Amino acid sequence: MTDGTQTTDTETRDDQPVDHEQLSHATRLILDAVGEDPERDGLVDTWERRVPDAYKELTQGYREAEKPTMRTFDAEGEDLVVKTGIPFYSLCEHHLLPFHGEAHVAYRPDGQVVGLSKLVRYVKWASRRLTIQEQLTRDISEGLAEEIGADAVLVELSATHMCEAMRGVEAHTTTTSRASVGEFDDDERQRFRDAIAAEGRR
Repeated sequence: MTDGTQTTDTETRDDQPVDHEQLSHATRLILDAVGEDPERDGLVDTWERRVPDAYKELTQGYREAEKPTMRTFDAEGEDLVVKTGIPFYSLCEHHLLPFHGEAHVAYRPDGQVVGLSKLVRYVKWASRRLTIQEQLTRDISEGLAEEIGADAVLVELSATHMCEAMRGVEAHTTTTSRASVGEFDDDERQRFRDAIAAEGRR
């Protein structure tokens, strides 16, 4: 709930805890609006606890405190680092429905590398907000480049969107998006594509 304090256009809600009371009230309104009885058995916990708790977890990407610590180590070379098949789950900002799939990440170290598990954790954290796939792809590539000081970062996301699969055309298709920071040569791009293809054959 708001406290009456005015905010400027430049201020954001980033890094603020979710408002459990507001989420609870909003969920109750939605249940009532679609013709449900918010007080019936099976739904009370939905608006009082379950949905607010779920949105607290599904919006971790807004909070810097939830971001994984990207501790780096000295690299022995500048060979491309590739991590494929990273699962991610996000929320479409247009319909508040999930889109999910796999992220593939490659980066060229600039003297420093990060643990592979941290790439997984970073993708998960960046995904936990309201966004669209193209923006998320850019956010991951630019964010990783900044976090680990990489010379170049390349990210590909392949996702299924529930707003497409559950409504409208009701098509269960896959959408692919790519974003990069810095320059990759043809050999590096081919290595990235080969790694993704190998992941798909598993």
